Amino acid sequence: MKYLLITGIAFLSESIDSSLGMGYGTLLTPILILMGYEPLEIVPLVLFSEFITGLLAALMHHKKGNVNFQKNSIELKIASILTTCSILGTVAASYLAITLNKEIIKLYIAILLIIIGFSSFIGFRRKHKFSWKKVFGLGLLASFNKGISGGAYGPLVVGGQLLSGIGSKSAVGITSLSEGLTCLVGVISYLFMNGLNFNYTLGLALLSGAVLSIPVSVNLVALIKENNLKLILSLSIIILGFFNIFTIVDPFSIITKYPVIILLFLLVSSLILFRLYRDTKSTPGKGSLLGEFRKIE
Repeated sequence: MKYLLITGIAFLSESIDSSLGMGYGTLLTPILILMGYEPLEIVPLVLFSEFITGLLAALMHHKKGNVNFQKNSIELKIASILTTCSILGTVAASYLAITLNKEIIKLYIAILLIIIGFSSFIGFRRKHKFSWKKVFGLGLLASFNKGISGGAYGPLVVGGQLLSGIGSKSAVGITSLSEGLTCLVGVISYLFMNGLNFNYTLGLALLSGAVLSIPVSVNLVALIKENNLKLILSLSIIILGFFNIFTIVDPFSIITKYPVIILLFLLVSSLILFRLYRDTKSTPGKGSLLGEFRKIE
């Protein structure tokens, strides 16, 4: 019964991840820890299941037309750049992960996600000009963050791609492929250090649930309109950013402990309210933000 429950949790976590390009490890790992599993027992299995499901999700996104991974396609080149940067950056930044304070790292990641999420949310209808420089910069930043924190790769890469001029559906497919290949490196590293000491029953439960969710997620992405998906992705990144902050400190003590965060939040919130107010003067449905929300409803 316990492993059936874990299979269901993995199904839900991967459904979110394959639909939004983020959330599998972020949701699954803390739940498994609360169930009594040790981090060293969980991490390699999560990485392995993410490797398998990442490749399968990327393949199905390609077949469904959400992304184009044909030879010499821009999407495949972007995925290759992000994967290469992630692998190199994970190794290069591992030293900082040992020396830096863990709470500072999590706070840095959280603020970065909130800024990217709000930036994408505010300008979701804007056509960002595609730039290879932005892609390379995103790859380096994502790899650095992956190296020092071990997480937040998905939301950062998805949000960064949106701001780099890449479509939301392509961003999800590209993230699935690049994160899957990056996780393979993590699995290999674990094998070198610890051998084949896996909890195979737990691994089977995670993999079964995750794999079963992929067809549902891929078809869902295909059905959602591009702009609506971009809105959903932006909001998801913002939520994950605040979730990271609330794992560090008590929400009620943030005002006294982290006044800079409050000022940043108020500033960004003011910008969004100004945008919403300005949009109320335009005709709903003709490119306004409120019009898009009404379309979703």
